Amino acid sequence: MLALCLHINAILANFASKTIIEHILMSASLDLSGLGVALVTPFRSDKTIDYNALGKLIDFQLAGHVDYFVVLGTTAETPTLSPAERAEVARFVAKRVDGRVPLVIGCGGNSTQGVIDELTTADLTGYSAILSVVPFYNKPTQAGIYAHFAAIAAASPLPIVLYNIPGRTGVNMLPETTLRLAAEFPSIIAIKEASGNIAQIGTILRQKPESFQVISGDDSLAYPLIMLGAAGVISVVGNAYPAEFSALVHHALEGHSAQALEIHRRMVPMINLMFADGNPAGVKATLSAMGLIDNELRLPLVPVSPAIEASIREMTAKLAAE
Repeated sequence: MLALCLHINAILANFASKTIIEHILMSASLDLSGLGVALVTPFRSDKTIDYNALGKLIDFQLAGHVDYFVVLGTTAETPTLSPAERAEVARFVAKRVDGRVPLVIGCGGNSTQGVIDELTTADLTGYSAILSVVPFYNKPTQAGIYAHFAAIAAASPLPIVLYNIPGRTGVNMLPETTLRLAAEFPSIIAIKEASGNIAQIGTILRQKPESFQVISGDDSLAYPLIMLGAAGVISVVGNAYPAEFSALVHHALEGHSAQALEIHRRMVPMINLMFADGNPAGVKATLSAMGLIDNELRLPLVPVSPAIEASIREMTAKLAAE
């Protein structure tokens, strides 16, 4: 325990002496309220990346008034992309977006030094922040999670959005840890909270620093969490329904609860279908039904079942007719 405390103190001293002013200035200028979309990675039938489809998808979402993109997250099937592919996707998206909305890039893992090495060597041109997930598989304690993000905060050239998704990582970052990181590191500006635990998220919302943003990581909870004070959502469904989800989010943020609730209720059946066989299988089936991409995933992920695909196509047609 003494060694851990000394290690954390060294990190904090380095952070304070070298980067705190720069991070305060960077973080103060970035607002991630509204609709963020976690971009999918379209593939061709030979499993190569379909950059033509990716470009069209970006244009479609910009036309639907998304507020920012999250690149190379879970929805992008990032674990199946090679380092060269990840770098090329990041460059392609930055060039296509061309500064029209902020870009957040996924950079996380279960090796703290590995994340730091990636952050300090990657080309982050065009990106405004990183999204960094709670370490997965090796299940650190809360002290370990804190030390992990403290080290990343000391090294990152960009502001940091924490990502808590215990269903995938196997460990839940508790509110006390989130609030401690938010209070102690100016460069930690937000959390994507996908625990699904409204009581936990409510604790963070009540006790967080004023400038720290809480972002829903679940499409189905976007409306209720914004009503509780969340800044918006990082959405999967927004890949296929950017205009609808943008309207939902902004109505809710502006206090137009009745309009937001109406859209929420209309979209819930599709949200449920999109996640019935996992993400991004459901959203890729939907985008395929809309003619925007091919319904291709890389192993170990596979397309949704024929029954779910038929239901998605039926619901896609129903929503298009409304």
